[in-house]
Amino acid sequence: SLSTGLDLPGRFLFAILTLMTLIAILVFIEEAVYIYRKIPSSKRSIIIWINAAAPVISTTSCIGMWVPRSTMFTDFTAGIFFAIVIHKFLMMMIKECGGQKMLLRRFENGRFTISTGPCCCCCLCLPRVPITRQTLFWLKLGTFQFAVFRPVLIFLSIVLWTNGNYVLYNLSPKGPALWISCFIGALTLFALWAVGIMFRKVRILLKCKNIIPKFALYQFIVILNQLQTTIINIFATQKIIPCAPPLSSTARGSYIAQQLLIMEMFLITVVSRVVYRRKYHDLEPLECAAPEEPGDKKQPP
Repeated sequence: SLSTGLDLPGRFLFAILTLMTLIAILVFIEEAVYIYRKIPSSKRSIIIWINAAAPVISTTSCIGMWVPRSTMFTDFTAGIFFAIVIHKFLMMMIKECGGQKMLLRRFENGRFTISTGPCCCCCLCLPRVPITRQTLFWLKLGTFQFAVFRPVLIFLSIVLWTNGNYVLYNLSPKGPALWISCFIGALTLFALWAVGIMFRKVRILLKCKNIIPKFALYQFIVILNQLQTTIINIFATQKIIPCAPPLSSTARGSYIAQQLLIMEMFLITVVSRVVYRRKYHDLEPLECAAPEEPGDKKQPP
């Protein structure tokens, strides 16, 4: 068992990481109570969802660390929750602008810059798209599709895994793991692209709401939960991370990823409490709204 296979430093490390997870959960609960009491109901649930991302990932990583056989389910649970949080972050930016109608009024003659990361950061020749109900619909659809299709693909992966057809580290073209991973990766890029387009437009207007630190925390969760874990798993698959009996290379890579995530998500939970707990001023009225970005030209009525 796990407890008998750990030496004294290992048990101490596991105890410290478990304590950090419990503290992160308590910090989030206290923050959720504060948000429920102080934040208007229109934004309450969205902000609670976004703040829950780090403690949920920390909790699933802690469970996977203690119960190695549950790693498949804990990773998939964190993945589903993270897909929903990406959509919630886009909706939060719209809500902070006063809602969709107010956003359209504030940027009545503005345009979205779609040459942004992670999909089109090098395509500077792409045209700038007018801000209309239709373009807002496509941006919301870009994140909503990820929140819908990723849980479906994860459920399909679990079904194939229980039947023995899905092997996480088998990236052979004949296996389903490669194709499902590529499809999820494409959906992730489109969702992050939609959030990046919206952030690039509202970052000046929402500067008084500290949207830049909030976006930075969101980006850290994306990089650490997705990119960092993927890189460690690739290193483990290629035996770059050596085995340490009784742990194989893949098992050790999974342990390293989970332990890093627990520490990182603990720090993000604490910082998120500071950033989201501040009292922000309301946006200026439309007559005194923030100026448009360079290149947004007023159109004649």
